[in-house]
Amino acid sequence: MSNEAATATTAAEAAPAPDQIPHGLGASLPAADARAKTEGTFPYAADLWAEGLLWAAVLRSPHPHARITSIDTSHAREMPGVRAVVTHEDVPGSPLLGRGKADRPVFASEVVRHHGEPIAAVAADHPDTARLAAAAVIVEYEVLDPVTDPEQAFEAEPLHPDGNLIRHIPLRHGDPDAAGDLVVEGLYRIGRQDPAPIGAEAGLAVPRPDGGVELYLASTDPHTDRDRAAACYGLEPERVKVVVTGVPGATADREDQGFQLPLGLLALKTGCPVKLTATREESFLGHTHRHPTLLRYRHHADAEGKLVKVEAQILLDAGAYADTSSDALAAAVAFACGPYVVPNAFIEGWAVRTNNPPSGHVRGEGAMQVCAAYEAQMDKLAKKLGVDPAELRLRNALATGDVLPTGQTVTCPAPVAELLQAVRDYPLPALPKDTPEDEWLLPGGPEGAGEPGAVRRGVGYGIGMVHMLGAEGADEVSTATVKVHDGVATVLCAAVETGQGFTTLARQIVQETLGIDEVHVAPVDTDQPPAGAGCRGRHTWVSGGAVERAAKMVRTQLLQPLAHKFGMSTELLQITDGKITSYDGVLSTTVTEALDGKELWATAQCRPHPTEPLNDTGQGDAFVGMSFCAIRAVVDVDIELGSVRVVELALAQDVGRVLNPAQLEARIEAGVTQGVGIALTENLRSARGLIRHPDLTGYSLPTALDAPDIQIVKLVEERDVVAPFGAKAVSAVPVVTSPAAIASAVRAATGRPVNRLPIRPQAAVVTGQ
Repeated sequence: MSNEAATATTAAEAAPAPDQIPHGLGASLPAADARAKTEGTFPYAADLWAEGLLWAAVLRSPHPHARITSIDTSHAREMPGVRAVVTHEDVPGSPLLGRGKADRPVFASEVVRHHGEPIAAVAADHPDTARLAAAAVIVEYEVLDPVTDPEQAFEAEPLHPDGNLIRHIPLRHGDPDAAGDLVVEGLYRIGRQDPAPIGAEAGLAVPRPDGGVELYLASTDPHTDRDRAAACYGLEPERVKVVVTGVPGATADREDQGFQLPLGLLALKTGCPVKLTATREESFLGHTHRHPTLLRYRHHADAEGKLVKVEAQILLDAGAYADTSSDALAAAVAFACGPYVVPNAFIEGWAVRTNNPPSGHVRGEGAMQVCAAYEAQMDKLAKKLGVDPAELRLRNALATGDVLPTGQTVTCPAPVAELLQAVRDYPLPALPKDTPEDEWLLPGGPEGAGEPGAVRRGVGYGIGMVHMLGAEGADEVSTATVKVHDGVATVLCAAVETGQGFTTLARQIVQETLGIDEVHVAPVDTDQPPAGAGCRGRHTWVSGGAVERAAKMVRTQLLQPLAHKFGMSTELLQITDGKITSYDGVLSTTVTEALDGKELWATAQCRPHPTEPLNDTGQGDAFVGMSFCAIRAVVDVDIELGSVRVVELALAQDVGRVLNPAQLEARIEAGVTQGVGIALTENLRSARGLIRHPDLTGYSLPTALDAPDIQIVKLVEERDVVAPFGAKAVSAVPVVTSPAAIASAVRAATGRPVNRLPIRPQAAVVTGQ
């Protein structure tokens, strides 16, 4: 690393002393960076520094839709301390960016299409100077009427050269004339949730002597970010390097590229390192959010409650640009019927552009929205039939060997009925006592609670499903290298640790395979081969699989001389607790002795079996694997105030195989708690395209006081034979399922339909009591 490079990059992650902790797969190995994060010494992107540092600021549009008539940067350029101002005219390469589709300008030039769209960026010698200079850029606008209703986008004038319709999927499965004895219908709305990372976006760009640039970012997909940056800068990819700094958690694509790319442009223009730390408002305005969704459903069932046909219309509001909306729509349409056997399904799905804030990848995208709707339909159907909601779900539960509405056969373990039975049979929590000292148990807390007599308890259910890895023909591949020298193993893999626990898993894999206690995971940068994005459980499956294969190749190198010496196959030797033994006990030595100062290494790839795009009737084997979850929610609702307290969430989930019990439990609990926010508080509100209160006061995240009692009732370890270690991703499906379960419980407590998320107080108020 050059002198000018950041001094606060992430150090190699090393395991604690082996005599203090367990190791290997199945053990609760703690994260190597846990102590540094606890003590506040872990270097995040906002901690970066370099000699001769300049500060950046971005000018963003105050309008959701307007025509730009002129941009005057002269006043900003003349301010003391300002070193550079860049606009669309200063982009030497491709002017467009985008994760799923490159349709979003680096800087708006003729039209702004959403509130907060970047127009110019400034580099100055002080952050306050940079912000003042950005504000001094004079932009003349011709304000246009924004299109904010996605239903109006079909008839509105095109907002983008590519039109307003991003994708339409008409899924056709079975007999269109099929009908049931009972029919229930519903209209549902899902609000806009934000990833709301506790650490806002930050980064540093450092120019290189060869005319290239190094970007120090909290990126979750460094190679893709590098390639897009190189295209923007008009450089070859090898002249742009992305170094991943400490990522302060990620529940979606971590970085806003409209924030990343100006950094490099300013560094190249000034010849100096340039740093930008986004404000919370900029973070809300810049990065993508969960798709607000409108859903219309009609369920047909026979007299016994068996589903006959599901009809649905799903409309995703993509905001101004496409991003990953096509992927989100595919998941929404494919899982529109949920983990139930549905012989006939007819789903229409659309993703459209509007002048609302941009939407993109957020954990469980597409699947979360439809789960809230189809589970509400199941509650309606149970009520109409007069049967227990859990029993109705059991009658229709999906299982391995059943066929999805996309025509894909479920080949992975799908213990849906087992999961639901586990949470249904789990003992219910005790009722709160009607005494003053227990007022904190009431909805609203001690200062906001109403009369105890107005509180109603409800029990509801939710069953969710998500797909793992990319879909519809995405080439999922990861590369890893394992090196062993002086009794220490090092893993090189560009899989970014975003809080999902990959670095811990990589250490456990090597410990298990090679019997070496001390394992380091090297920092990530784009000099390493690509590993792909850190989402949808990719790194547990694909990158973990690559590490395992590389470790096994090193294991063969280690054991081969011993096997040859004793005239046996390496398969007859095993490594346990740092010792190498043969099946007959003739050979017994330690790994350290066998290494004898040797340096061994191997590189391997993992690529899951291919998938295919959905065809023009929504049919195709689009998914590598699926994961399922069942949740029973218990809530207390004040039917006079409409306040809701989630008392308990009991969860059962199929996990394939538990690789790290403590880590797995933490991921599940975090996902469930995120779902509580989606159900009750989180809604990034906008009025005619303008984001209202883009801060953590206006956007209410659940706190520790809002977290319910979470009971992990059952973890089904039925290994998926096509996945490395047989493990499944665990964090997304609780996010998908818990909002639906909470809404179901509120319906049970109030008798109200509850057809919108987050649940508004007026939706839980019962009049005439």
